[in-house]
Amino acid sequence: MRIFDPHIHMTSRTTDDYTAMAAHGVRAVVEPAFWLGQPRTSPGSFADYFDSLIGWEPYRASQFGIRHHATLALNPKEANDPRCRGVLDLLPRYLDKDGVVAVGEIGYDAMTPAEDEAFAAQLALAVEYELPALVHTPHRDKASGTKRSLDVVRESGIAPGRVLIDHLNEVTVGQVRDTGCWMGFSIYPETKMSPPRMVEILKEHGLERMLVNSAADWGKSDPLLTVRTAEAMLAAGFSADDVDRVLWRNPVEFYGQSQKLDLSDVEAPEATFAGSSILRGGS
Repeated sequence: MRIFDPHIHMTSRTTDDYTAMAAHGVRAVVEPAFWLGQPRTSPGSFADYFDSLIGWEPYRASQFGIRHHATLALNPKEANDPRCRGVLDLLPRYLDKDGVVAVGEIGYDAMTPAEDEAFAAQLALAVEYELPALVHTPHRDKASGTKRSLDVVRESGIAPGRVLIDHLNEVTVGQVRDTGCWMGFSIYPETKMSPPRMVEILKEHGLERMLVNSAADWGKSDPLLTVRTAEAMLAAGFSADDVDRVLWRNPVEFYGQSQKLDLSDVEAPEATFAGSSILRGGS
């Protein structure tokens, strides 16, 4: 089985995580720029961080046979800090770089006017640089935050098929399903989504435009929950091809719109899953 985790913060993870991921069939990841937990005090801090996401981290991942790409943005939480506003001027320097496959994470944290401004400005950058956009829905008041996110996306003029609305759940998936945007789900040990809940959503809403990620970061999270979701899908009667679609071909299709997704050395269709070869198929 081959797995592409379309949203994981490997900067926060260890080499042991990379080892375990590779052993379980994770061959590609996308790492969105996000809040590191400690407030940053200047755009220069972001420049160093962005440099690591397109330089050091892809090299680190390559040691384990994993292809690493990134999405770059001023994240919603830090969009509220005036000291970080200069990041919007910094971004154009990076969006043309190899390995940058989307603008993100953008969207809402507390749904403030500052977040409104940063969200709209970065959607405009996605349009200008012909990149997809990764939209973070807020942890609180998620239903209204998702609706507001969709309104801003609609007003921006970006094609819905180039937008991923992430961190959805049973309450919000219906808002996004018929908009043409992609739907993202983060699988966590205790919060957000679980593998069994994700399986029920796939049963109800189908596989089209569905992305499943671990969003593993510095908090309590698990970079193998994409694998556990694949196992749950198979146990529920989904085929190996269904699993490959959700956990490989869908993220390839979405991020491939950037024209900068390079999986040339990791896309061979056969891999080992739970100790045995169970899947053969094209991309």
